[in-house]
Amino acid sequence: MAVATHCPYCALQCGITLDAGTTPVGLSGRNFETNGGALCRKGYSAAQLLEHPERLHSPLERGADGVLHPVSWERALDLVVHQVRAVQQAHGKDAVAVFGSGSLTNEKAYQLGKFARLALGTSRIDYNGRFCMSSAAAAGNKAFGLDRGLPFPLADLDRAGTILLLGSNVADTMPPFVRHLESARENGGLIVSDPRRSATAELADTHVQPAPGTDLQLLLGLAHVLLAEDLADTEYLDARTWGLESLRISLASWWPERVQSLTGVPASVIRQTARTLASAAQAARSGGKPVYILTGRGVEQHANGTATVSAAINLALLLGLPGTLAGGFGTITGQGNGQGGREHGQKADQLPGYRKITDPAARRHVAGVWGVDPDIIPGPGIPAAQLLATLGEPGGARMLLMHGSNPVISSPNANRTAAALRRLDYLVVSDFFLSETAAQADLVLPVLQWAEEEGTMTNLEGRVLRRRAALAPPPGVRSELWLLAELAARLQAPTVFNADPREVFAELGRASAGGIADYSGVDYTSLDAGAAVYWPCPAGTPISTAPGERSGTPRLFLERFAHPDGRARLEPVYPQPAAVDDADLRPGTISLVTGRLLEHYQSGTQTRRVAELQQAAPAALAQIHPDTALARGISDGQEVVLENSHGRVEATACLDAGIRLDTVFLPFHFPETQNANLLTGDAVDPDSSMPEFKHAPVLLSRLERHE
Repeated sequence: MAVATHCPYCALQCGITLDAGTTPVGLSGRNFETNGGALCRKGYSAAQLLEHPERLHSPLERGADGVLHPVSWERALDLVVHQVRAVQQAHGKDAVAVFGSGSLTNEKAYQLGKFARLALGTSRIDYNGRFCMSSAAAAGNKAFGLDRGLPFPLADLDRAGTILLLGSNVADTMPPFVRHLESARENGGLIVSDPRRSATAELADTHVQPAPGTDLQLLLGLAHVLLAEDLADTEYLDARTWGLESLRISLASWWPERVQSLTGVPASVIRQTARTLASAAQAARSGGKPVYILTGRGVEQHANGTATVSAAINLALLLGLPGTLAGGFGTITGQGNGQGGREHGQKADQLPGYRKITDPAARRHVAGVWGVDPDIIPGPGIPAAQLLATLGEPGGARMLLMHGSNPVISSPNANRTAAALRRLDYLVVSDFFLSETAAQADLVLPVLQWAEEEGTMTNLEGRVLRRRAALAPPPGVRSELWLLAELAARLQAPTVFNADPREVFAELGRASAGGIADYSGVDYTSLDAGAAVYWPCPAGTPISTAPGERSGTPRLFLERFAHPDGRARLEPVYPQPAAVDDADLRPGTISLVTGRLLEHYQSGTQTRRVAELQQAAPAALAQIHPDTALARGISDGQEVVLENSHGRVEATACLDAGIRLDTVFLPFHFPETQNANLLTGDAVDPDSSMPEFKHAPVLLSRLERHE
C-alpha cells in the first residue's frame, strides 16, 4: 500500500511515497511543494536503512566483560529506573540529564521536555539544535520578537528577482531547494557569499568570498553603503522599526575599504552588491520581483553568530523587506525537525509554545495542562556545549539519557565530549543503529525509524507536516513515546504520559496555546486531509483543505512584528576579537571551515550505512587551494594531517582553485581520525551558546608515515 509521508533527512521535508508491499520497500518522490517530486541521493536511498542488517532489535546492556549484550525490555526499563534513583539520591535531581535532537518528531520533542522536568525533576535538558539554529533564533527573537526560520512559504522564493544567500550550500545539503532559486538566477540576481566556490556558488551570478570568520564585517560594510549613499528605505524604517540612529552610529566606521582589508572582498564588490540589493528592493516595492536575504550555518555557527545574523537582519530592514510582499529575511533550517524541535520544550530555557521557562505566566499555563503545581517545574538548565563538557565533573550530570544525537562526532572539541561521556556513571542511548555515541553507552535502547512511526514535523517554513507509518517495526523495537511513558510510570511521575502520538499532539496543542508558537488550532484530521498549516495557528483558526490554499500564518509580520509595539528592532552590533587558543596562534596556520557533502547527512550514522552513498564519499577529503598545497609540498590525492591544540585529523587532499588560499574545508560526517570536530574549539556565542564550528586555526601538512 502506498503511504504519503516525508523524507527523514533535512528540514526541506521533501514529499515521498513509500510502498511497503515491495521488497525492498519502494520509495519515490511525491509532488510536494518543497521538492516538486524531486529528491536528492540521500532521499532516494533512505528506504535502504529500514531493513539494514545493522539495525538494533533488542536492548543492549554492557556486561562485566565490557561488551554489549541483548537483554529484555523489562530488564532495560528496570535498569534505567534503578540508575536514575541511585544517581539522584547520591547527587541530586540535576545529576541526571537528557539530550534531545532536532530530528525528533514534535510529539517526541514535547514529551522529552515534559519527561525531564516532571518524571526526572531535572533542569538539565538541551538538544543538538543548539548546534544548528540557536544563533539565528536568538537574532530573530531580538529583531522580530519571534523566531521562525522562513517567515514566509518557501514557494515565495519562486518569484524572487534577487536573493543574497549567506553561508549555505543548498545545492549539496538540500538539492531540491535549488528549484526555488531559479527565478533569481534567470533574473541575474543570485548572490552567494562563501569562502569557497561551492556547488551553490557555481550557480550564482555573483560569488563573494570573504575570509572565514569575517561575515559580520562584510554585512556591516554592505549596510554602511546603504546609509552612506542614502539607499535605505527610510519610509519603511520610520513606520516599522526602532533604532536607526544607534545603528547609523555603529556603522559609521565600516567603509568598504576598511572591510576589504579584513574580509578580502574588494571594496568595489561591496559597493556594487549593496547598490544591486537597493535597486532591486526599490523595484520590488513598485511591483517588481521580490528580494530575499537568507542565512545558513556558514555564518551562524560562530562565536559571533547571533551578531552576524543580527547584521543580516539589519541589512534586510534597511532595504525595507521583512513583513512585506517585496521580499523578506529568513534562515534555512538544517535538521529535519530543526524548527519544531526548538518550540516544544527540549531546550534548556524553554517550555512548549516557545515560552520562556522563567516566565511565571508561562509556567502557570503549562503546569495547568500538565496538572501539576508550577513550583515543581525546574528552572532553566544549561546549554548543550556546557552540559556535555561538564558531564561527570563536580556539579555536572552523572547520568545521561541521549535521544537522536551522536555528539561523539557532532559536538565541538569532540575529544573533550568523548572523555566527558566516559566520566559518566551511566549512559543510556536511544537509537536505531549503534552510533559512535551508542557504542560508548552502558545501555542502548532500540527505537523506531521514521517509516515506522506516526507524528508531525515542522519544516523550514513553519509548516506542520504529517509523518505516517508505512510499515510495522521489527519485533523488539519500541516507540520513544512508549519508552518515556513506561519510564514515567515507573518513576511515579506526578502526571500522566501518553504513548499515542495523536493524544500527545493534542496535549502539545493545549500546552502551546497562547504561546509564540501556538499549535492549538492544528489537528491530525486536517493535516491528513491535506491542509497546509503554518504556525502560529490558534484554536478556532479556519483550516482549509483545498489544494493550494494555506491556513494558520503562512506569512508573518505583514501587519506588525511580534514585539508588543509591533515594530522590529535594529540591533547595533560590534565585532569582537576572535576567541582563539594562544597555542593556535602559530605561524603557518590557516582557517578550517567545515560542512556537509551531497552524499552524507550530519554525523553520518545513517548515510554511511547506505552502500551507494558510502562508495561515492567513503572518507574525508580536505579541499585545499593548489597554491596552498604547493607551499606545503602537498599533491592532489595525498594524505594530509590537520592539527591544532584540540586534536588531529587525517584526510586526503583534494586540490580546488575555488577555495580561498587561507582556507581548508573538511566535511564533518566521518568518525575517528577523520572527525573534523576534533579540531573545533570551546568558544561559544554569548547570546545563543552556539559553538564556533566554522572557523578553527589549523596547521596543514603532508602525512608522513614511518615504518
